[in-house]
Amino acid sequence: MRRAGAAAVLTLAAFAAGCAVGPNFRRPSAPAVDSYGRPSLAASTVSSDVPGGQAQRFVGERDLTHDWWTLFQSPAVNALVERAVRANPTLVGAEQALRQAVMLVSAQRGLFYPSVAASFSPSYARASATLSPPLSTPQLTYSLFTAQVTVGFTPDVFGGTRRQVEALRGLAEAQRFQVEAAYVTLTTNVVAAAVQDAALRAQIAANREIVGIVTQSLVLVRRQFELGAVAGIDVSAQEVALAQVELTLPPLQKQLEQNRNLLAALLGRLPADAPEETFDLTSLTLPEDLPVGVPSKLVEQRPDVRAAAAQMHAASGQIGVAVANRLPQFTITGAYGGTSTSLARMFANGNPFWSIAGNVAQSIFDGGTLLFRQRAAEAAFEQAAAQYRSTVITAFQNVADVLYALQSDAESLKAAVAAERAARRTLDITLRQRELGAVSYLALLSAQQAYQQTLIARVQAQASRLADTVALFQALGGGWWNRPGAAQRAAERDER
Repeated sequence: MRRAGAAAVLTLAAFAAGCAVGPNFRRPSAPAVDSYGRPSLAASTVSSDVPGGQAQRFVGERDLTHDWWTLFQSPAVNALVERAVRANPTLVGAEQALRQAVMLVSAQRGLFYPSVAASFSPSYARASATLSPPLSTPQLTYSLFTAQVTVGFTPDVFGGTRRQVEALRGLAEAQRFQVEAAYVTLTTNVVAAAVQDAALRAQIAANREIVGIVTQSLVLVRRQFELGAVAGIDVSAQEVALAQVELTLPPLQKQLEQNRNLLAALLGRLPADAPEETFDLTSLTLPEDLPVGVPSKLVEQRPDVRAAAAQMHAASGQIGVAVANRLPQFTITGAYGGTSTSLARMFANGNPFWSIAGNVAQSIFDGGTLLFRQRAAEAAFEQAAAQYRSTVITAFQNVADVLYALQSDAESLKAAVAAERAARRTLDITLRQRELGAVSYLALLSAQQAYQQTLIARVQAQASRLADTVALFQALGGGWWNRPGAAQRAAERDER
């Protein structure tokens, strides 16, 4: 009997370890592409004779570093990113969500092992004399002590528990890449906010330059009015022009203050504790060689794509869980203990007791509940697969969009520089001629407005090249895979 029982247990254990119903997940292969864009996308951008106007080259053989922000060669930016990574609460929250997901995987793995519970129940009671004495003696008042150990085990015959662990591991993997996405988003937002700080300060400086030019023109027109060379309408027109230029400053100042509030929030601070660092466009070096990597590796490097693949894995595991729930469920329970009126004699003589029981249960009729749950799991997998494909397409679109934007930004800057220089020459000539009374005040106003527009356009074009370079590094995945220890931490989580 013992040999037969042992053989049955070994056979059941071998059967339990040998199969797991449901599909075995395989991550979709990467798209077989060798370029992010069409032939219209050049290998490098045009250049301009202005700070930040150098040509940028798209280098496909070079991988993106994890500290890509250092390519801007700004110690202030480096310091901000370092402080943000240490203190930003969103990143801390994402890391704790990952910890929770990993702990849930470990908790589910506990079902692979038997559960053991111990209990001790002392009692003191008196039975009614109307009934038979509860003990083997005629005593009606007695103490009773019961100690018991219960062992329960649910063999994973069809792999339902394994598939549940697999599903939870998929969710943990998705959360791991959400942490990476939060890290990339945080660092990108910090650098983008620094670029915006520099852009706004440059626009404010440009508008103040225009205010100075228009103010000088107003002084000239007033002097001419005093001499009777111009009419009062000329003075009024110049005053209106000055007021219009000054009107552009408050909105820019508001944006600058709000951007400072954003920087403080990214650093995990309150607005009153904004960082001391300020930025200007000349302090940020435009990276010339942009490591765009190999397009086929993008699905390995984008955290959102990896998270979408992990969601597919989790959905695949849930199909196996649903299938296993429709098959017979096996349980084994055992108990051993002792009962006695004396604490010291619970396991003496005939006081011990034990039991072993097995159970097999199979649903016969459930109104289709388990079947429809399986179909719902299959539909969820198809949904996750569609979302994965959409995420992959969006990832390649993001990179292509930014590459074309960088190409357009360089051309826009080149045109803006030429327009600004031409407008400046026109304004200088118009000012000299206005002093001589050779042109009307309308020509002066037109020249001032043209210079203002081209100056702002040039500043915005410079800022756009920096901002779109930041966007490119984000679209490429942020280089998280090259961060020291990232691969080791990933392997350790996979083992768990």
